[in-house]
Amino acid sequence: MNPLLEVSDKPFEAIDFDRLKAQDFLPALEFAIAEAKERLEALKKQQNDDLDFDKVILKQESATDKLDQVVEVFYALYSAHCTEEISSIAEEFNQKLTQFSSDVSLDAELFEKIKYLYENQSKFQLDQEQKTVLEKSYKDFVRNGALLNEKDQNTLREIDQNLSQLNLKFSENVRKATNSYVMFVENEQDLSGLPDGVKQAAKEKAKEKDEPNKWAFTLDFPSYYPFLQYADNRELRKKIWMAASTRATSGEFDNRDVILQTLKLRQKRAELLGYKDHPSFILENRMAKSSDKVLSFIDNIVEKALPKAKADMASLKEFKKELSGDDDLRKYDQAYYTEKLKKKVLDFDDEELRPYFKLENVLDGIFKVANKLYGLNFKERKDIPKYHQDVVTYEVTEADGNYLGLFYGDYFPRAEKRPGAWMTTLRVGGFQFGEIKRPFVCNVCNFTKPSGEKPSLLSLNEVLTLFHEFGHGLHGLMTKAKYRSVAGANVFWDFVELPSQIMENWVLEKECLDLFAKHYETKEKMPQELIQKVKKAQQFMQGVATIRQMSFAKLDMDWHLAQAEDIADVMSFEEKSMQKFELLPREDGQNMSCSFGHIFAGGYSSGYYSYKWAEVLDADAFAFFKEKGIFDSDIAASFKENILEKGGSEDPMELYKRFRGQGPDEEALLRRGGLL
Repeated sequence: MNPLLEVSDKPFEAIDFDRLKAQDFLPALEFAIAEAKERLEALKKQQNDDLDFDKVILKQESATDKLDQVVEVFYALYSAHCTEEISSIAEEFNQKLTQFSSDVSLDAELFEKIKYLYENQSKFQLDQEQKTVLEKSYKDFVRNGALLNEKDQNTLREIDQNLSQLNLKFSENVRKATNSYVMFVENEQDLSGLPDGVKQAAKEKAKEKDEPNKWAFTLDFPSYYPFLQYADNRELRKKIWMAASTRATSGEFDNRDVILQTLKLRQKRAELLGYKDHPSFILENRMAKSSDKVLSFIDNIVEKALPKAKADMASLKEFKKELSGDDDLRKYDQAYYTEKLKKKVLDFDDEELRPYFKLENVLDGIFKVANKLYGLNFKERKDIPKYHQDVVTYEVTEADGNYLGLFYGDYFPRAEKRPGAWMTTLRVGGFQFGEIKRPFVCNVCNFTKPSGEKPSLLSLNEVLTLFHEFGHGLHGLMTKAKYRSVAGANVFWDFVELPSQIMENWVLEKECLDLFAKHYETKEKMPQELIQKVKKAQQFMQGVATIRQMSFAKLDMDWHLAQAEDIADVMSFEEKSMQKFELLPREDGQNMSCSFGHIFAGGYSSGYYSYKWAEVLDADAFAFFKEKGIFDSDIAASFKENILEKGGSEDPMELYKRFRGQGPDEEALLRRGGLL
């Protein structure tokens, strides 16, 4: 029997990765699609007079019970453990799923049932969650072509199929371009400035690549970024920076044409559905609602941050001149001199923190935070199957002992994993297989691996990332929504980052750090003096950091507001878009769009602004916590009830106001960053 199609006999019905093989996916997909079609046909045969919410919407969601299980597991593995076997079937899997999705969204008879229910909902006793689910279902059909004529529907099918394959190709190109690069260093003198832990990890990586007498640096963040921060050798800094900044811009993994094709199809799709452009289509289902609102938001932040960023960069150039005799500061110098200036101004070095951030201790700390805030308990389980030996699995329970879900942690880089960090679900919570199922949530990261006898010691940025992704995990785990389509992180895209970004705030508080920040050798707590330096460091060069993020948000909007047919060259388009934000000279050939997976493969198209938008929410929300205490039980209970448990079951601004008692204060973000 195919393990994807049967109820698992493992604890909590956990996915049976011990039995699961890549060759199980396509047969499971075909079976699940056939079953879903059969169930939807039965739904369509019902008479309108006999319809109600359960007979239409609940049956519609339940029709894909098995299909959702297959799809969730496949795409989780495609991102986190993409073996050659998984990669080889991805295109066919994608095509079959996209074809089915188009068949459903363009099914006139099925839409007629949903439309009847939507237009007559006053006849039914629907609660707020049911109203939201019904409206979402109706709009999803309309936004996917249900009102188009047959000719235009066929065009839409073709567009969606092509976009699906382009997204896949973009992601594959970035992953393969990242994995194809290694910078070997033969002379130890060229490692001058690097911390011992970084050198040790590079030696281990070289051994893995059968070059035991060298040191190997890759484009994985824990390898690449510390080299930029600490390596004294400017030419090697430039070499690896250029490799990262020209990824997927040429050769076998070139994404330039993928971008142009994607933009044309997105624009064509939006216009076919009656929208002015792709952003108009996307932002209809966002808190921001319109391009004008997004652009105004970006401009307002930039207006406040740009003068500070320019002053920061002038200080950095002057500092370089003090050290080297000239102020020729290039992009591959920025991290290096920033680290040195921070050491001078704040007497603080990120490497001072690593001994206090042993991965196991940070995980223990983050679980304690979840316990203090929400009463959650995490218990490691050795009997839960996992897809790779690095993965750690936990049973999660509430304060009363009730089972909440499973949590999977996958923290180290490997060739089969795409770069970055994310939360994914192996099972969304909600009604499935005839009952409410609890979720399986996975945090995937690419942190510094243990090397030799030294454990995994995280940088401050890695700790912030861990808390961030854990916040997404809590959003998925704590859902109390009944219907999967609005459960957990199934919310407006510019609201989804609130639960994650707010978690980062606890990292910078002594009361939180005291829970876990202990020196891995001496067991001493992080000194108060160092904690104060950490807090001050968060405002250091904040203008530069803010402008960097806003430049990405503006680049995203520029790509999607432009007439796609008029874009002749990816490289020059990006250069023009970024010109206003450039604080240092661009290097020949640099381009981030070709590896900008968030907007060309990751669901953030016309939505990268969401990160800063959600920062406004999280800064305002955490200010509320700070008023009464960062572990205040009443505020935590309100955040749990109104944000984490509700998912997308109600309008996000209404949920936020219910938690906060008022709308968000945009200046809370600027105050926190020292920009006011």
